[in-house]
Amino acid sequence: MEWILIIAAAIHLIICPYTKVEESFNLQAIHDLLYHGSNISQYDHLEFPGVVPRTFLGPIVISMFSVPFVTIVNTFGLSKFIIQYIVRAILGSFVIFAFYLYRCSLEKQFGNVLTTWLVLITASQFHFMFYLSRTLPNTFALILVLLAYHFWLRQKHQQLIFTTAVVVIVFRAELAILLGFIILIELISKRLVIIDVLKWGIPSGLLILGVTIIVDSYYWQRIVWPEGEVFWFNTILNKSSQWGTSPWSWYFYSALPRALGCSFLLIPLGFVIDRRIRILMFPAIGFVLLLSFLPHKELRFIMYVFPLMNTAAARTCSYLWHHRLKSLLHVFLIICTCLHLVVNLFTTGLILYISSYNYPGGFAIARLHQLENSYEDANIHIDVHTAQTGVSRFTQINPHWRYNKTEGLTPGGADMLKFTHLLLDARSAFSSSFVLYEETHEIVEVISAYSTFSVNYLSFPPIRVWTKSNILILRKKNIPTQVIIETKSFAI
Repeated sequence: MEWILIIAAAIHLIICPYTKVEESFNLQAIHDLLYHGSNISQYDHLEFPGVVPRTFLGPIVISMFSVPFVTIVNTFGLSKFIIQYIVRAILGSFVIFAFYLYRCSLEKQFGNVLTTWLVLITASQFHFMFYLSRTLPNTFALILVLLAYHFWLRQKHQQLIFTTAVVVIVFRAELAILLGFIILIELISKRLVIIDVLKWGIPSGLLILGVTIIVDSYYWQRIVWPEGEVFWFNTILNKSSQWGTSPWSWYFYSALPRALGCSFLLIPLGFVIDRRIRILMFPAIGFVLLLSFLPHKELRFIMYVFPLMNTAAARTCSYLWHHRLKSLLHVFLIICTCLHLVVNLFTTGLILYISSYNYPGGFAIARLHQLENSYEDANIHIDVHTAQTGVSRFTQINPHWRYNKTEGLTPGGADMLKFTHLLLDARSAFSSSFVLYEETHEIVEVISAYSTFSVNYLSFPPIRVWTKSNILILRKKNIPTQVIIETKSFAI
C-alpha cells in the first residue's frame, strides 16, 4: 500500500521543490557535507548560524545515502539542483518506511481493512504528505516517532526507550511529552516497570547526549548541545513567541481541522467504538493539550500526532465498511465515507497549487540562471527575503558565478552597487524597491508570488490564483567584462 504514499509524496515534491527558511539549516548542511566535506570553513552555518544551533546528525545520515547520486550527477554533468530533489526524496523515503512499520504493527492488531483506510486517508491529506520530504527538524523527528509507535505496538520497550532518547535529546525536546505519555501508559498497565525505564533510559540518554555533543561541537566549532540550546531558547526563555503567538485552543480549532481535513470529523466515532483507539489517542491529545500552553504555535509542531488521529478516523471507516450492507443508512454512510476522501483530495490539490506560488526566491534564482546564463563571471546579491523563500546552495548551480547573502548592506550603497545582479524584495511599493538602483541597474524580470484566490464555478478549473510582484531581478547596466569584487562573498 505504501506505493500510494510514494506517489503522493512525489507529486508534492515535484510541484513544490523549493524550501523556505525553516528548512534551510538542514538543507544547507546536507549540501556542505556533500560538496565541502571536512572543509568546515566553507560551511554555510558558520556565516549564517541562525538564532539557535541545530544538530548535524540528521544531515549526516541523509548525505551518506546521497553520495552515490552526487557522483552520478557530477559524472554526467547534470544540474546540482537535481540533488535537492534526491535529498528530499531520500528523507521522504525514511518517513514512508517508518510509516510502513507503524502500519504493519497496526495491522496485527486491527486488520488490513483499517490499515488500508489509514493509507488512503493519509495520502488524501495535504500537510503530512507535504512535510514528509521537507528538511525540517520536525521531519527528522517524525521518522523516530513513527518508529517509537511501532516499538510501542510491538511491545519492544527497550527499543522504544532508546528511540525516545534519540528523538528527545537530538531533535525535538518537547517530544518528551508525547513519548513520555506512551511510556506512562506502559507503566500504568504494568507491561513496563520503572526500574527497566531507568536501566535502559539513563545509559541511552548519556550515550546519545555524548554523541550529539561530540559531533555537533566539531561542526559548530564550539562546545554545544544543539537541542539543549533550542529547548532553553524556546521553552525556558519563551523567546519563540517573538515569531508570533496564537490563542491557547488554536491547535484544536484551526491546525488539526486543516491538517486532517474531513477525516477530523470521523475521529470521535473511532474513539467511542474501540477501547484500543482511546489508548492510542491519549498520548496525542495529551501532547497537543500541553503544547498549547506555549504561545508560539505552528502546525508542524504537532505533525507527529497525525498518524495516531488518522488511525482513529480509519477505525471509523473500517467499522462503517464492515457494516455497509446492513441497511440503506449504512450504504449512505459508507458512500459519505468514500466521498470524504474526494473532498480531502480536492482540498489538497488546491492547497498544493497555491503552495507552488509561495517560493518566489527559488523561482527567481532559477529564472536568473535561465536569462543570464551568458555571463561567465556574474556576482549576485541575494537579499534576505529571497534567501528565505526558496534559495539554497543547491539552487546556486553555476560554478563560475559568485553568490552573496551578506546581510545589512545599505540599500543603494556602494557595496550593493558593485554587484552585477540583484535579487531584491519587491513586496513593498514597486518604486521604493527599485528607485535606489534606477541609474545603475535595469529590471530583467519581476517574479510574482501568491496573493489570493477566487472561485468561478463557470470556468475550469473553478479556482483562480492571483499573484503580485514579489522579487525583482536586476542587472547592472553596461556590465564590464571583468568585475572587481570587494564585498564579502562565497563561491559554490
